[in-house]
Amino acid sequence: MPKGSNTPVPTTALRVELGRRHGPGVPDADASALLLATGKVRSDADFVFYNQPAHPSGAVRHEGKRTEGAVVTDTLSVDLARVEGAIERIVLAASADGGTFGQVPDLYIEVTDPATGRLVARFDSPGATVETAFLLGEFYRRQGGWKFRAVGQGYDSGLEGLATEFGITVDEPQRAVPPPAPAPLTDAPPPPAQAAPPVRLTKVTLTKAAPSVSLTKQGGTSGVMRVNLNWRTSQGISGPDARRGGGSGNLDLDLCALYELADGRKGVVQALGNSFGSLHRPPYIHLDGDDRTGAAAGGENLTINLDHRQDLRRVLVFVTVYEGAASFAGLHATVTLQPQHGAPVDFSLDECTVPSTVCALALITNTGGDLVVRREARYLVPERGVSPQRTMDRAYGWGLNWQPGRK
Repeated sequence: MPKGSNTPVPTTALRVELGRRHGPGVPDADASALLLATGKVRSDADFVFYNQPAHPSGAVRHEGKRTEGAVVTDTLSVDLARVEGAIERIVLAASADGGTFGQVPDLYIEVTDPATGRLVARFDSPGATVETAFLLGEFYRRQGGWKFRAVGQGYDSGLEGLATEFGITVDEPQRAVPPPAPAPLTDAPPPPAQAAPPVRLTKVTLTKAAPSVSLTKQGGTSGVMRVNLNWRTSQGISGPDARRGGGSGNLDLDLCALYELADGRKGVVQALGNSFGSLHRPPYIHLDGDDRTGAAAGGENLTINLDHRQDLRRVLVFVTVYEGAASFAGLHATVTLQPQHGAPVDFSLDECTVPSTVCALALITNTGGDLVVRREARYLVPERGVSPQRTMDRAYGWGLNWQPGRK
């Protein structure tokens, strides 16, 4: 499509892919969507991006990134049939992290119908220079249906400028200040409820070149931290029907964690054997459940209680293929660690090229009070007759005794 042109699109669930070629010196780019009524968002909830991956209506979701060869894609799902009547436009944007779009080659937006695989629209965006945020396209209502327009308009003010342009209230970093003294007890009515906190745009992306981050320096060492794994197969399928070559059924991945406490106790949190852990007593890690969808807003999740960080020596988060596939080949997965306070930390897994059924994701260590997250993204190949869990134990020297289990 040329810039400014439009085309009708079906009122159904669509896949929106923002892609680019990556390489040395190419900045990262992140997809986002803004749901607009009369040109502005109604509230901050109408902004869908990596820190707020699902709209309350369920109509728009941020599905995460994947890398195939030299191409990186960031995906949104947009179900136009579920868009609320007050919403007139859905703006589809990208923001550059660590550079400008003049440094991003082969930037494009592509809309497909995942039910049929049919290409609905594609716009290859030319001519970017100093822009750090780009409006690539938009869905808009027209005569009872929907159309897609190729926009190609940029801003040099980044994601923050893009967000505020459409009415988003952005959280600005604040210096730490002591809490106020408690007010004396009175019979006065409680103060009115506070407005929702502004949107936080900061994040940390771990790479091979920069694999670690200190949560202590990020101010993310209190409250809880949610660890999420979501995935998509090479065929672009996620959900209970996701299948891949070499598997015998629905794909089932299990998120797990090996832990070592400060007092020397060790163990594992996993769905196998119903070892779901506990958030408020040792090991202060809880597996939320066993999910087969891989959706960004769901997927596999576990929670770590950082208020007990002094009781944690190290935590190794890993994933196993329980059933439905012979290895991780063809899987495109994203890991996100979201502290309650502080910037989220995310990274993608590399393409799996070995017959691996277990992958180390992230190692969290507490050394001298400094809580550090390290990207592992390490595929392991179990020896014949050795379980994935025992394979992971041996690789990282946990020294647990293992026995067969099921869920």
